[in-house]
Amino acid sequence: MNYTYHYDSPLGGITLASDGEALTGLWFDGQKYFAEALGPDHEEKELPIFDETLTWLDSYFAGKAPDFTPPLKMKTTDFRKSVWEIMLSIPYGRTMTYGEIAGVIARQRGGLPMSAQAVGGAVGHNSISIIIPCHRVVGTNGSLTGYAGGIRKKLLLLQLERANVSRLFVPRKSNVN
Repeated sequence: MNYTYHYDSPLGGITLASDGEALTGLWFDGQKYFAEALGPDHEEKELPIFDETLTWLDSYFAGKAPDFTPPLKMKTTDFRKSVWEIMLSIPYGRTMTYGEIAGVIARQRGGLPMSAQAVGGAVGHNSISIIIPCHRVVGTNGSLTGYAGGIRKKLLLLQLERANVSRLFVPRKSNVN
């Protein structure tokens, strides 16, 4: 069985999902790929994993780097999981480029080339937003692209973390919402 819980963040509603043991999803309501990892059968319920996640989110939205990560279960392909694990290693308030992640994956695979576009697809389908910090991934040239929750939220999350956003920019044709 899958369970959900709703959280009202300063940036809008967030839906959490769990299998009862670990967090399996965290999406801004209405974002691209919303609830992609959530099965059709689910019920809203209070669970210890949601309590842990709410503690994490409350700390995060208070402008503090949480000192723990709730238990996560990544329901995805092996490739996406490897990209998401790299995103988990990006420190609070820092960024990494799609190309840098592609380089890490290439080294993990014995030097086989990896495209930044493939990494972008994996980043964009991250089903545990914020905690797996896809908002910390930026274009090599500093462009803010590829955030399923919207570029405006990506920028606000980076500002909340006091990341250096001076070199970052919103591409002209981007949907800012």
